Amino acid sequence: MDDPGINPIAEALNTRPKYVASTTLTDPRWPDTTVLLGELATAVGELKAKPGGELQVHGSGALIRWLLDNDLVDELNLFLFPVIVGQGTRLFPDTGPDMALELVESWASPTGVTIQVYRPSGPPQYGTSTADLKQVK
Repeated sequence: MDDPGINPIAEALNTRPKYVASTTLTDPRWPDTTVLLGELATAVGELKAKPGGELQVHGSGALIRWLLDNDLVDELNLFLFPVIVGQGTRLFPDTGPDMALELVESWASPTGVTIQVYRPSGPPQYGTSTADLKQVK
C-alpha cells in the first residue's frame, strides 16, 4: 500500500523483514525482502533458530504443505470465514501424511470469523465415535 499508515497489517508487513521461498524470483522489489537460496529446509531452520520473533506464512498453501511435510511448523493459525465457496485449491491435499493437531486457543470475531490456533502433535490416534451428535453443543 502506498500509505501503510491507514492499514495496520500493511504497516507491520512493510516495516519487518520478509523472506521469500521461490524458485523463480531473484530480485524482490519489496523493501527488506530476502529470497531464500539453497536448501530451503536448512534456510528455514536457520531463520527459526534466530532470536527476535516469529516467522509467518501468508497466502501460500503450497509452502504451508511443504513446511508441514518437513516438520517445520510450530503453530497453525486458521481463520474460518462464515461463507462457503464451492471451488478453489484445498489447503490440505488429498494425499500426504496424517497429523494430529492440539487446539491451543480459539475465539470468534464479532463478524463470525473464528480463529483457531493449533500445534502439530504427531501422528493422530484413530478411534471410533459413538457420540450422539444431537447432544454436542
